[in-house]
Amino acid sequence: MAGLLRRLLGRTQPRGAAQPARRRQVTALRRAPLSYGPNPNGRADPGEIVWTWVPYEDDPRQGKDRPVLVVGRDGGTVFGLMLSSQSDRDGQPDWLALGAGPWDRDNRPSWLRLDRVLRMPADGIRREGAVLDRARFDGVCTALRAGYGWS
Repeated sequence: MAGLLRRLLGRTQPRGAAQPARRRQVTALRRAPLSYGPNPNGRADPGEIVWTWVPYEDDPRQGKDRPVLVVGRDGGTVFGLMLSSQSDRDGQPDWLALGAGPWDRDNRPSWLRLDRVLRMPADGIRREGAVLDRARFDGVCTALRAGYGWS
């Protein structure tokens, strides 16, 4: 019971949690063309926002469930960028304003972190949250190409 309580409170890392992508994985991902392919079929596809456990950067043993935009997939590994509803992200480097969407039950605006790619085992994803519309996905792709070396 204590382990479950700690996990729910964001204090312990569950099996299958997201992890920062390795440098080689990020390099390969940046070389692959970004493609939009949402298909709400229970499998995470580029353009979908899914929910999974993401570790805190300053203490990877802790973290919380959060929305992540899927930008790529390699077999059973999914790559994504995390979202935040913290308004202090507005105007910060490495954060892109996405606006509000159905991934947030309170319809708060969200920001997407562009400089931290996460890798997730496909079976570690909790649920599909929403499909990001094509125009906003294209805006993410433009930002990744312009500032982060993606193709």
